[in-house]
Amino acid sequence: MNVEVLFDQEWGEELEKRISQDGPWGNWDLFRSTLEMEKRTMVPSFEGLLAPSFLPELTILPHQLEAARKVIEEMNGKAILADEVGLGKTIEAGLVLKEYLIRGLAKKVLILAPSSLVSQWTSELNTKFHIPAVAQKKLYNWDQYDIVVASVDMAKRSPHKEKIYEQDYDMVIIDEAHKLKNPKTKNYQFVRHLKKKFCLLLTATPIQNKLDEMFHLVSLLKPGHLGSETQFSQEFKKGKRQVQNHAHLTALMNKVMIRNRREDTGMEWTTRKVESIKVRFNEEERVFYECLEHFVRSQPTEAGSAFSMLTLQREACSSKEAVYFTLQNMAQKLFTDQASFPPEFQSVLNAMEKVTENSKAQKALELVQSINDKVIIFTEYRATQLYLQWFFKKNGITSVPFRGGFKRGKKDWMKQLFEQHAQVLIATEAGGEGLNLQFCHHLINFDLPWNPMRLEQRIGRIHRFGQDKDVHIYNFSIEDTIEDRILQLLYEKIDLFKQAVGQLDDILAKMDMPDLEEHLTDIFQHSKSEGELQVKMKNLEAVFELADDWKKGEDSIAE
Repeated sequence: MNVEVLFDQEWGEELEKRISQDGPWGNWDLFRSTLEMEKRTMVPSFEGLLAPSFLPELTILPHQLEAARKVIEEMNGKAILADEVGLGKTIEAGLVLKEYLIRGLAKKVLILAPSSLVSQWTSELNTKFHIPAVAQKKLYNWDQYDIVVASVDMAKRSPHKEKIYEQDYDMVIIDEAHKLKNPKTKNYQFVRHLKKKFCLLLTATPIQNKLDEMFHLVSLLKPGHLGSETQFSQEFKKGKRQVQNHAHLTALMNKVMIRNRREDTGMEWTTRKVESIKVRFNEEERVFYECLEHFVRSQPTEAGSAFSMLTLQREACSSKEAVYFTLQNMAQKLFTDQASFPPEFQSVLNAMEKVTENSKAQKALELVQSINDKVIIFTEYRATQLYLQWFFKKNGITSVPFRGGFKRGKKDWMKQLFEQHAQVLIATEAGGEGLNLQFCHHLINFDLPWNPMRLEQRIGRIHRFGQDKDVHIYNFSIEDTIEDRILQLLYEKIDLFKQAVGQLDDILAKMDMPDLEEHLTDIFQHSKSEGELQVKMKNLEAVFELADDWKKGEDSIAE
């Protein structure tokens, strides 16, 4: 069979013409630069990282380099980055992304984060990694730009969702990925249907002891890695929460998850100084608290279930404003009109009217004035946040609020105002996610959370890589209240602040108690008397001590 071969004559003719005329030739410096770039991007193997040499101004820690190397060389670009708060998961993800961009293995990239972190991600990728990322604003962004940062809540909604599903992403990065643990949510289903070659899930929340959550998160990353859900349950679950075949499960998880802890990094961290500040109710506040307690105890179980005594007590330890909205909702649901209010409920309202001062707020004001520096205050309740902002303004202290309901631009503006102008940032729990606020090193827990990870998220805003000053944590509690008991148990008896959260997670696993907040709620809600409550709390304390001893014993054997 004869095959006709055709030659392109134009290239040779053009070359002969330029030789005869001595040009015009290309720029020699430009040629050398292009040649050098081609040499640097020619990778004979996947050993070693190229990205650090392109980022000379970025300080990269050894554990971050090792995490990026492991993701690329051993995990094929699919990994859960689960370092403890403040160790630089964003740096690790940025390194991996930069590496794939340099190697030409990634071009189309989607980064999904909580709305409050979209601008932060965009800024850090551009300034630290020289990656041209854009924050999602318009529908056409998905098509026109290669690297887009967006909030999960916006991306999952139409018409954005349909546009995203049309894209073939080389890499997807998801921050705060622990929020995807429930496969029934829209967030989970949205991420599951994304077309992607490489994927990074970032979370500081330990998941290794919560089997179902771990299975679903890994299945997003590498479907089938842990088998089917039925196979996984049969092989690794023992009862509802306990683990069997632990060594095999650990080996499988090590292939997809990297978790560095502070003590493993070899870094010198600034000191975390913790101070418990107990506040005494004034007479009117104490009467109000006791009336509230008496009212809820007087209600039938079915009536009080929706608004438990626990909720009202915790709110009363924060502010009467926080209690007010709960009581208002309760009145609308339980009573037809004001005339039908039972005497106990009316007593609560009368006592609330007589409360004219907030002792805890007064203490916070005195502390902020004495610190005379920037302070973050965390509260559990939006009503308390609004009250504190008014109270500080009344006393000549500048403050800005930060909460989940703000749009992305407003959150960025609040952060900027805090850094450049205001002395105090008053945040609800939304301020505990992902924000970098190393320019501040004082934090007041106006209301204490019962979930250790929420507490660590708060502290991680200021006690993180880049903080060069000792961090001061002030824990407020009202004497002789439910808040006081929790402070004594979690933050004094168990010494939570000196426990690494990862160690606490191991202790909870020993106790077969993955959700400490849920367990504490159960104790307070179902104790029929003060004596029973005290016995349960002492038992919990004793079990913690025993589990801690087991953990220390295992560590010494391992050593």
